[in-house]
Amino acid sequence: MTTPTDTPTLPELQAEVARLREELTMRDQLVQQLSQELFRLVKGNASAAPNPELTERQQAETRSLRDQLQGVEAQVTFYQDQIADRDTEIHTLRQSVQELNERAKMLEQVVQELPRVYHEKFEQRMLTVREKVSMIQRENRQLHAELKSVSYRLAVRNRQTSQLDLPSFPRIGGNSSPIPTFGA
Repeated sequence: MTTPTDTPTLPELQAEVARLREELTMRDQLVQQLSQELFRLVKGNASAAPNPELTERQQAETRSLRDQLQGVEAQVTFYQDQIADRDTEIHTLRQSVQELNERAKMLEQVVQELPRVYHEKFEQRMLTVREKVSMIQRENRQLHAELKSVSYRLAVRNRQTSQLDLPSFPRIGGNSSPIPTFGA
């Protein structure tokens, strides 16, 4: 037997119900036999000549059979109640199993869909990142072009301002004289 803290499994419950049904069938057969015997005795009593000694014995047997019949009927009722309780428990367990199976299928479907969902979410996030990268690259190219332009303008300006201011010497005699050279 199971303890109150143990939950019997469905096969165990089915085996217990089958055993109880066998017992109930056996009890029903016993009740049937007792009923037939009681009927035979009652019928035999009516047809037999009233014998006081026999009648008391038959009455005692009849009382005993009735007591046994009531005991068997009480047992049958008890077993029927147990079977009904077990049937209810089995029905409840079957519903629980069905609900758990449905939930497991739903969870399995969710797990199968997770990669697709994560991929979609990742793509959505990556779209904004790509847009930002594209915008930064455009900005970078624009700034690079501006930097080249500014560098070019600075270089042109530096060339114009970097010519040496050499002093100009006055010419003597109006002729241009050659510049003396050393060792020639």
